Amino acid sequence: MARAAETAPTIETVDLWPKGAPGGEKVTVTEQVILRTPGGDPNDTAFLNVTKPWLTMRRPAKPNGAAVLMIPGGGYRRVAVGKNGGPIDAWLASLGITAFVMDYRLPADGWAAGPDVALQDAQRAMRLIRARAPTIGVDPAKVAAIGFSAGGHVAARLATQFARETYAAVDGADKLPTRPFAAGLFYPVITLTQPYAHGGSVKEMFGANPTDAQRQAVSVELNTPIDTPPTFIAAAADDKVVPVENSVLMWQALRAKKIPVEMHLQEVGGHGFGLRTPDGQLAPAMTALDAFFKRHGLYA
Repeated sequence: MARAAETAPTIETVDLWPKGAPGGEKVTVTEQVILRTPGGDPNDTAFLNVTKPWLTMRRPAKPNGAAVLMIPGGGYRRVAVGKNGGPIDAWLASLGITAFVMDYRLPADGWAAGPDVALQDAQRAMRLIRARAPTIGVDPAKVAAIGFSAGGHVAARLATQFARETYAAVDGADKLPTRPFAAGLFYPVITLTQPYAHGGSVKEMFGANPTDAQRQAVSVELNTPIDTPPTFIAAAADDKVVPVENSVLMWQALRAKKIPVEMHLQEVGGHGFGLRTPDGQLAPAMTALDAFFKRHGLYA
């Protein structure tokens, strides 16, 4: 007979807002889950019109005390995520990191917070991780965040807007801080200003005719405080979805504030390069992220 530890699920899922997400009085959408590729991998899903955001946890065999919150992309139109985990959170767990993956609400669905709705979810996720940290072998101070594409924008805002209270407290977890120990941004959306804005993100956040003030308020490079955590950035120069200048603008903003930052720009790779290279090797950006986190003391 298999032991309980062998049969226990490796992925746990919790609701971010057990009593309902805030500001939903005018939300009328119905949440949908679709396959990203029809007939493809049943775990390769996307969530649209998210109404009940959640957080998954993958525990490592030997926890090193660190945790990482992963924020997937989807252009703010959907969230490309599955509840059964994926290769990147599995890799993080192999390093001893307790890996969390976040589903989040989208700004065009009528939430009162508008363009800040995903930031609300990210702040809540950080607090829930820290609230649970003592019971899962995690140091609550050692919680980093990484994001991909539009999720990179959410992670970048989490790393720079932690001093803002974006929602009213709902329980004791909301007394905890939201600032990540460190941040990792992969081919991120950073600016919503011209000429390098990702048009899809602008449309989902503000509709067809945003004002300059609206664009600037969510452009991370224009809102970077001096206590932003150490930040790692990776992108490809041939990205045809999110201009690589987004990453450069973030690097420049961090350098101007003397914030520790490392950037890896590769010649080719397009948008959405993953954990491994085509020949199966660990992607150089992931190796560099591991070294960056270790150098800044997230784990040994």
